[in-house]
Amino acid sequence: MNYANIIAEQLNLGVRQVEKTIELLESGATVPFVARYRKEATGNLNEVQITAIRDILIKLKEIDKRRTAILQSISEQGKLTAELQQAIEQATTMTELEDLYLPYKPKRKTRATMAIEKGLQPLAEALMKQYQCDVEQLAMKYVDAEKGVEDTAAALAGARDIIAERVSEDISARNKIRNIFRRSAVLSSKVVKAKEEEAEKFQSWFDWKENAMRAPSHRILAMFRGEEEGFLRVKIAPEDDGPAIEALERQFVRGNYESSQQVDTAVKDSYKRLIAPSIETEYYNILKERADKEAIKVFAENLRQLLLASPLGQKRTLAIDPGFRTGCKVVCLDAQGQLIHNETIYPFTSVREERAAVSKLEALVEAFKIEAIAIGNGTAGRETEEVVKRCRFKSKVIAVMVSENGASVYSASDVARREFPDYDVTVRGAVSIGRRLMDPLSELVKIDPKSIGVGQYQHDVDQTMLHDSLEDVVISCVNSVGVELNTASRELLSYVSGIGPVLAGRIVDYRNKRGPFHSRKELMQVERLGDKAFEQCAGFLRVRESENPLDRSAVHPERYALVERMAEGVGASVEELMKDKELRSKIDINRFVSDDCGLPTLKDIMKELDKPGLDPRAKFEVFEFDKNVTRIEDLKEGMVLPGIVTNITAFGAFVDVGVHQDGLVHISQMANRRVNDPNEVVHLHQHVQVKVLEVDLRRHRISLSMKNI
Repeated sequence: MNYANIIAEQLNLGVRQVEKTIELLESGATVPFVARYRKEATGNLNEVQITAIRDILIKLKEIDKRRTAILQSISEQGKLTAELQQAIEQATTMTELEDLYLPYKPKRKTRATMAIEKGLQPLAEALMKQYQCDVEQLAMKYVDAEKGVEDTAAALAGARDIIAERVSEDISARNKIRNIFRRSAVLSSKVVKAKEEEAEKFQSWFDWKENAMRAPSHRILAMFRGEEEGFLRVKIAPEDDGPAIEALERQFVRGNYESSQQVDTAVKDSYKRLIAPSIETEYYNILKERADKEAIKVFAENLRQLLLASPLGQKRTLAIDPGFRTGCKVVCLDAQGQLIHNETIYPFTSVREERAAVSKLEALVEAFKIEAIAIGNGTAGRETEEVVKRCRFKSKVIAVMVSENGASVYSASDVARREFPDYDVTVRGAVSIGRRLMDPLSELVKIDPKSIGVGQYQHDVDQTMLHDSLEDVVISCVNSVGVELNTASRELLSYVSGIGPVLAGRIVDYRNKRGPFHSRKELMQVERLGDKAFEQCAGFLRVRESENPLDRSAVHPERYALVERMAEGVGASVEELMKDKELRSKIDINRFVSDDCGLPTLKDIMKELDKPGLDPRAKFEVFEFDKNVTRIEDLKEGMVLPGIVTNITAFGAFVDVGVHQDGLVHISQMANRRVNDPNEVVHLHQHVQVKVLEVDLRRHRISLSMKNI
């Protein structure tokens, strides 16, 4: 199979582009490396296109692997004809392959195989010819009590079973029914009898139907979850069987003889008992895969926005993990995020303890020269924020509510135990909250993305597909930002192009034993970090204290000599060139074009020389909730409040307005125009103004709007 031609056609790309990309990927290059440092080879393809090439390549290889297994199976049966082999070799999809294999696929006992064992295949073949004959007389020849064929009715029933299975295995017939399902299949669900009360959360789907191929992903996953939990019965089929049966009759039934009537009966049985359930399963899988992809796409986009959220930066931070009864765990971190102090305050047990908590916070801020306070947004979060606001600090300190999602998962993880073996989970959780404020990306890579709380039906979708997609996002984000080699955690380093968990561990061990790296080149001294790994990772790592200024940038070491020639050409050092815009303006990059270094790479180099190691993330902005609203009971219809977007789904966005319960802005309430994708309107952690439409205290549901504000 010519993979490059097929992929190029599917993605509307040049064959040469695809060939070079496949060649690079097959040689061990990562997607971020190919996108950033091999633009000339790929024709300037971006990460999305390169990832698509990789994913289609994997699928095509899976098809080829299945093709080989099918050819071997049929050959071992002695049934592989030249015509069948050609058809199998030319099949381009898994569905085509499985259809071709279906008549030869080893089966468990079926009604048809049992009928064949009883010697009824010749009768079935005679009936299929549909000649004018007395079928009772024809069937009489096959009555054999010893074989279990007691009478002509049993003989004809067995023959019809053989015909029905043959009809169900016919490729043309299956494609006809697939097309009818695609045009007119209805996705419907009904509540299981006597489970109405238990199934209250699925009430919307108790009696639901819609066109299956137009159903949105969130509804598909909701109904499928209801079925999985035993509360709903879900069906995917045309409402009227007539057109499907008529299509099969036109193909298989000829004339109006007695034999034709037997075939007609077998065709109807084949549709209802074999073909329709089989195609329904296919379409169940098609809808599930489509819904999974859409849900994962939403999750991946949310995760990308969360990981690339604005970092506060290296500030001395006090972090609080709030709690009413058990108190608030307080930790102080230095500018690098290292724990330097921890204790517990109890501001909610008595007035006296509240005063003591305020005094303690004031003292800690003064003692550790704290510049920012991070407050977990879970239970007691808003109340803790009020306590912090009552403090009289001697210097300017910002206070920020920080999402706790996943902090408890991190605090109980092996990663946290390795980082803080002498502290309990409450201290670790508070540290995680503080570090998230300083640098969300560096901290969140330590947590399973599914635990971060920004997905839609993440436990219902294909877990392998979800894992692979989210890992792609994390890798993309880490490499787009760049990683400081001397301060990065083992977990952060493991996502750098070409490194992985094992090499990340070796890099940290090297750093712990020998001190900080002095250059990128020193990486080559790490055990088992060879030329290939260095090529892949070097450009994404930063060594800010290196004597070579290019080590602080995204310029790849393979281009250092080129930059040095640029500097020589204007009579300057590399450092002077990076500092002086006027010197850079004198460089004609066209003079440096070569076979392996074209204008795309040269433009990237000039951009890096202008702003070396620039963090692509947005500038941090402080957000504050309405001080008069802290509980859901405080909300009133018509209120306009500040909020922060916490999650985006296919049907809308969830917004935190500071009452411990996120409200939903349905997609219809997101803009004064029709939108199909909430990501067109908002992004994660965006600061927004919302209007309260409805508050359901019993179900703890808040409906919000962003229209006409």
